[in-house]
Amino acid sequence: MDDAYSVSVSASELTETGGLDQLMTLKSDDLFMVADTWGDLKGGADGLFVHDTRVLSRFVMSVGLAKPSKLSSGVSQDNVFFSCHTTNRPLPPMGGRSAPAGVLHIERRRFLWDRRMFERVRMVNHGVEDILLPLAFDFGADFADIFQVRGTPRAKRGKSDAPTHDGRRVNFRYEGLDGVTRSSCLAFSEPPARLTGQRAEFMFSLPKGRSMDLFIECGVDACDTPDAHRFRVNAVAARLAMRVKRRRGASVRGPRSPRFNDWLDQSRADVALLTTDLPTGPYPYAGIPWFSTPFGRDGIITAWQMLWLDPSLARGVLTYLAARQATEVSAFQDSAPGKIMHETRGGEMSALGEVPFHLYYGGVDTTCLFVALAGAYARRTGDLETIKRLWPHLIAATGWMRDYGDANGDGFISYQRGADTGLSNQGWKDSEDSIFHSDGRFPKGPIALLEVQGYAYAAWKAMADLGAALKDERADEWLAKAESTRRLVEERYWMDDEGFYAVALDGDGQQCRAIASNAGHLLFTGLPSRERAEKVTRRLLSHEFRSGWGVRTLATGQPRFNPMSYHNGSVWPHDTALGAAGMAQYGEREAVALLLGEIYGAASHFQMRLPELFCGFKREAGEPPIAYPVACLPQAWAAGSVFLMLQASLGVSIDAIEKRVDISSPHLPNGIDRLNVTNLQIGDAHLDLVFQRVDNHVVVTPSNKRGEVQVRTLR
Repeated sequence: MDDAYSVSVSASELTETGGLDQLMTLKSDDLFMVADTWGDLKGGADGLFVHDTRVLSRFVMSVGLAKPSKLSSGVSQDNVFFSCHTTNRPLPPMGGRSAPAGVLHIERRRFLWDRRMFERVRMVNHGVEDILLPLAFDFGADFADIFQVRGTPRAKRGKSDAPTHDGRRVNFRYEGLDGVTRSSCLAFSEPPARLTGQRAEFMFSLPKGRSMDLFIECGVDACDTPDAHRFRVNAVAARLAMRVKRRRGASVRGPRSPRFNDWLDQSRADVALLTTDLPTGPYPYAGIPWFSTPFGRDGIITAWQMLWLDPSLARGVLTYLAARQATEVSAFQDSAPGKIMHETRGGEMSALGEVPFHLYYGGVDTTCLFVALAGAYARRTGDLETIKRLWPHLIAATGWMRDYGDANGDGFISYQRGADTGLSNQGWKDSEDSIFHSDGRFPKGPIALLEVQGYAYAAWKAMADLGAALKDERADEWLAKAESTRRLVEERYWMDDEGFYAVALDGDGQQCRAIASNAGHLLFTGLPSRERAEKVTRRLLSHEFRSGWGVRTLATGQPRFNPMSYHNGSVWPHDTALGAAGMAQYGEREAVALLLGEIYGAASHFQMRLPELFCGFKREAGEPPIAYPVACLPQAWAAGSVFLMLQASLGVSIDAIEKRVDISSPHLPNGIDRLNVTNLQIGDAHLDLVFQRVDNHVVVTPSNKRGEVQVRTLR
């Protein structure tokens, strides 16, 4: 992210929480929560958020004026429930009696559903005497915009009313500078002994051997009185809804690989958690906490990663983005007719234009990716009816590529931000220092990124294929444009002395000769010649790039290399996955299986949940990968990476138009001897695939085939 909008939560706040990887996250539609491992909200990134606004900023439980002792905590594997098990420290004397430590079991169980947080606090007395239990909650709602939470300063903000309360609920209200009134409500099933606008105090009499429940709700609407029935009914609804999301499309399992299955299950659950069912269809939000909103690039790549298993994501992403396609030129929004959005935000700062992200188009690659995904979706599904509905938007997108993306007429898609408020770098590496010359100088614009030209090549090819299928007479013209793009990239970006591609061309047409992972994305599009692809593959697999946990974003020894940076030497799982899938385009599967094993190794140290990125330090025996402290966790395209890498390693290619599945030189990662792909849909047909290691080869066996589909094994 550009420095103007980079995440700058203070180091002290991150130290207190143990970093974002130690935060507990829940999400339901546009509502999400970030808490510490006790379930408390204490500051920093913590909070209950809806539409980029924090509606509950503090929520801390104490037992007898002290923080309880934690026994364990975590989020369920399906991402629906957070639970924390604690016990009491010695309680203060009450009526001449005091309770020793460790006689109470106190469980906090929480989930989000229907624009609400639901929580049950269950208290069980395992002591030999009755106990008077003082329980308290400190709370508050600051209605901070997500960009404030991330560290972007504001000169002024709206007016917060003093909280109002009755016997068992507290109401918070904020009048924003945008004229919108935002409110939230916190309610308890039992009336507190003392209730203010910041604190609720309870005194429970808990007989020995008995238990008691306190139910709590927090929502953006008026609160009903919480109770056991509401908690139970809504918990069932939340779990069933998540189950439906997780079971969309085909599944992949390794029957004798429990740890690998845990990774597959966690990754699938994370994609499901981040996916919101919008009126246009399912859309994977980018990540929690900083990017829980539709992003164009992230949504497209996540949908592409999942395409072979679950095409419904791609249809939802394409339909949503088409509905928000730009129709006018705006320097502030970085928009032009036909361009596909980069991100959208719903908070006060975006509405006021303090940041440009209410509906922002400053992504140079998203429009090309949109068109390319449409082509991949059509091949995967044969769903030309959806393509026909999208056709005017696809034509408009190619119009942007021709008229605005290639603004200087040199045949390359380039960017230069329209206003100082926008992102200075507009590819996926969008931090301010991510694109530079080999001596470390920043290039003058407009900048033509290497991988974007690959996406443009894939887009023109997709339009040619789709045009032929729809009998559009421009199909040959688009195919010629693809070939022209391929030829220009090979002529202008290749560096013979390096055996590699330059990361970009600057505004003077000079190569930015930094050696970066962007070349792996070019392989993914299939643009390079085989000879050059092999050279790029060898270098990406060298120790310059491979950390042992995946591929670094920048080769060691390059100017600005820093394994702790956001884009200049860190490891991004989705970046490694796209590079691996690119290698597979040229028949390299053994290396893909190797990289898949390295990313799996990293996942095993992150509780099987891959973060947005982690540091690019060299892997050392017996030591874990080093976390990047403010990485989103979960992140959609990190979670989807395993599925793209599996497809690449297994050599699976699906063409529903031809009613065919091709399996080319399949490889399984080390330690995995069998994988089952079940309920794979190809048009109206379904089948299962079993991949089994036999001696030194992997064989595939189709089964349970229903409908017309051909399976070919290629070597």
